[in-house]
Amino acid sequence: MEIDWVKEFPGAITVCNPEGIILYMNDQSGKTFESDGGLKLIGKNALNCHPPAAREKMLALLRSGEKNVYQITKMGVKKMIYQSPWYENGEYKGFVEISLVIPEDMPTFNRGG
Repeated sequence: MEIDWVKEFPGAITVCNPEGIILYMNDQSGKTFESDGGLKLIGKNALNCHPPAAREKMLALLRSGEKNVYQITKMGVKKMIYQSPWYENGEYKGFVEISLVIPEDMPTFNRGG
């Protein structure tokens, strides 16, 4: 049985190939990028959706295969952006971006160590 657990996942998940072509967007990703075309962005190059400095950063990540993790605040909403290479049978296939809203009152627990 195949389970499409990411389709309705409450975080935005966007997957692209090594050239930056968007291969997959879940429902939340489509909503997040609705003003740019939403799910119609599938098949388009994500590099074209970014201003020059961000485009250069993304191009460097696509080439190096390094992950990139940071926080943003946009329209009063704080988010964590996690960009990481993805692999299939050990072969580099591109990048996945996961964007999660960070609640203002999110607790932090120290688990020791």
